[in-house]
Amino acid sequence: MTSTRFAIGTHILTALAFREGEVVRSSDLAASVNTSAAFIRQVLMQLRKAGLVRSQLGKGGGTMLARPSDRIRLDEVYRATSSRPTVALHRNKPNQRCADGRNIQPSLSKVLARAEKAMLEELHGVTVANIVADIHR
Repeated sequence: MTSTRFAIGTHILTALAFREGEVVRSSDLAASVNTSAAFIRQVLMQLRKAGLVRSQLGKGGGTMLARPSDRIRLDEVYRATSSRPTVALHRNKPNQRCADGRNIQPSLSKVLARAEKAMLEELHGVTVANIVADIHR
């Protein structure tokens, strides 16, 4: 199953960046993402644990960025919201009497580790502020 939490987390952070310094309610974020406020609160919890957002309780409460958007990198968002590995190996152990079955997982594991590393390097080079700037164009 594919997770949308990275995309939703990035969307949330971008929406907060558009309102940098303001407290935004989860219901307003949910309207932007077009999903339930309950799901938004789940993703916000992950982002909060990673130190990317902070919450203000009480009347007029909500969420805001924990630091400037140009200091939040997308690899941080990915690590906060995505369960790893991104691509899973076989659900059942392959046939160990077959040469292919015996060797496919170690071989694939190496390739997938390199792919994940490359993706994280690419995401590290992009900030939430970069996404905001791209949206403004």
